[in-house]
Amino acid sequence: MRNRSQVLELAILGLLHSAPMHGYQLRKRLNEMLGLLRPFSYGSLYPCLKGLAAQGLITSSAEDADAGTVGASRRGRIVYQLTEAGAGHLESLLGEAGPASWEDENFDVRFALFAQTDVDTRLRILEGRRARMAERLDGVTTAIQRGRATDSYTNELQRHTLEQIEREVRWLEELIDQERGSRRAQSRLLSPPDAAVPVGIATTFSHQTSTKEHQ
Repeated sequence: MRNRSQVLELAILGLLHSAPMHGYQLRKRLNEMLGLLRPFSYGSLYPCLKGLAAQGLITSSAEDADAGTVGASRRGRIVYQLTEAGAGHLESLLGEAGPASWEDENFDVRFALFAQTDVDTRLRILEGRRARMAERLDGVTTAIQRGRATDSYTNELQRHTLEQIEREVRWLEELIDQERGSRRAQSRLLSPPDAAVPVGIATTFSHQTSTKEHQ
């Protein structure tokens, strides 16, 4: 349960890094990030927000209600915002690339926040995830080869699982190639240019050489 709470905290901090949000916006974005892959309980959102506020990682304030808007609530909605300490904590979390970051509970959220993660960390996470999925692929393949399944339905389930893992491994390998290309491109941009002869000196030298040849 603690691990799920940590995943939710990371997701909230990552979303608030983009912009302050009120509760409804956070619920919508979290559902997009987490709901498609695992059950997301709305009842866990506000206790998590309260805990983050208690740690000084986020602040909350009432949004002014627009009295002129039809159907506007009389009370302003609570808006949550990342603090400086929260931004620093998020940066620290996004710099982690250990085994926990490529496990099922964490990988999808870490991947959703890759735009805020440096390329080297992204590569370590992707390579770790690929290694983990390769282990699973070996396990499922071995189980199928040994014929452990007792009926056709279990055989079909194993085949389906095998295809899912194979697709993810291919997807991860494509992403790793892309990230390595991005890192090489960054390295070229950061590398100092080759020493070049200033244009004025090069022109003078060329003129002097040409004059001597004519002489």
